[in-house]
Amino acid sequence: PNCSMLTPSDENEVRQALTTAFRHGSPVAVRYPRGSGAGVEIEKPLTEWPWGKGVVRRRGQRLAILAFGTLLQPALQVAERLGATVADMRFVKPLDAALVLELARAHEGLITLEEGCAMGGAGSAVLECLSAAGVSVPVQVLGLPDRFVEHGDPAKLLAQCGLDAAGIEKSISQRFGLRPALVVVNTL
Repeated sequence: PNCSMLTPSDENEVRQALTTAFRHGSPVAVRYPRGSGAGVEIEKPLTEWPWGKGVVRRRGQRLAILAFGTLLQPALQVAERLGATVADMRFVKPLDAALVLELARAHEGLITLEEGCAMGGAGSAVLECLSAAGVSVPVQVLGLPDRFVEHGDPAKLLAQCGLDAAGIEKSISQRFGLRPALVVVNTL
């Protein structure tokens, strides 16, 4: 109770999440992985995020990927190939229920994606939100398995758990029967 959880997606968002947490005035956990960041440009000002609000990073059709944390980059890669929407959720608690419901009502299915345990994690929070609102939509929860994962190179471990771009795309394609979006390039 009274504790919040933020999930920044890259090194710049870590700075913003820590600023937001510091200025909030109640207990806040900021979940970020070990290892290097995505290599994004660092913004000099330390600005606060709007409390409890996620951000849509890509608009697509049919499916929406709700990315919690560092798996935003592979989510964007997969969404580009599958034509999906991607939301950088930023907060597990408080969950941006308005954004979850908006995406659920506008898409045929949702995929939650996190570098945390799938069982009892952000995906579970999304399912609770949908249930409380009486919204029924297929949801695929992708995250770490409920077992100890060996220590090692983070990229290799994520791939072993099916949480790299290839594994995420494969899981989504199998569940929702999708193929990569056809991209037509006019070279004239």
